[in-house]
Amino acid sequence: MTLPNASFLDDDSSLFESLFEFIANDIIEKGYSIRPYALPENLTNLLLNHITELPESNFKRAGIGRAKDHIINDFIRTDEISWITGNSEAGSAWISWTAALQAYLNRRLFLGLFSFESHFARYTKGDFYKKHKDAFKGEGNRVLSVVVYLNQHWSADDAGELVIYDKNLPASAVIDNKKVTVIPSFGTIVVFLSEEFVHEVLPAKRDRYSIAGWFRLNNSIANNIDPPS
Repeated sequence: MTLPNASFLDDDSSLFESLFEFIANDIIEKGYSIRPYALPENLTNLLLNHITELPESNFKRAGIGRAKDHIINDFIRTDEISWITGNSEAGSAWISWTAALQAYLNRRLFLGLFSFESHFARYTKGDFYKKHKDAFKGEGNRVLSVVVYLNQHWSADDAGELVIYDKNLPASAVIDNKKVTVIPSFGTIVVFLSEEFVHEVLPAKRDRYSIAGWFRLNNSIANNIDPPS
């Protein structure tokens, strides 16, 4: 596999083949994949440096809903976001890496993924995003959600976990209330079916950085590109 426009990444493409295969198998088996410290370190560092150097004006309060239905709701979420484009080295490298993942998953799982959109997310101390789904059956075209964490030296005491609710999990002393908890550690990748899993972001005790993105199907009609640029 060749990673377009990502020459600074590891030259051994087999490393990515192996990671992408793990992700694909996880999705087949349980609908989500959690891969700690799996994003290439040089890419993770590049993204972290970029997000921490972004001007305050680049971040906007995140809302819920799209287009005319978009609203700010402090009861649901309090994070800030900045949409990612290919106009920076970090943005271009990230888009190239996700394009390689998209191509692999389409070839391996026949998902028909057409496009990808993503944003940086900044959660300051105490910020949260309550239980929600990224897509609802029959109402959208988000297929796979992708989350990557950019937090160095993060410990369980820092909180800010992603919680995924999996109704198929058996109850046990290890699995509490059918939920999977992910510590937002540096380079950890989470991929899950957008329509299937309720999830939430718990408040953190310090600033927390991540990327959230979605692979989408093609819902373009009459030359109107979806999603719009």
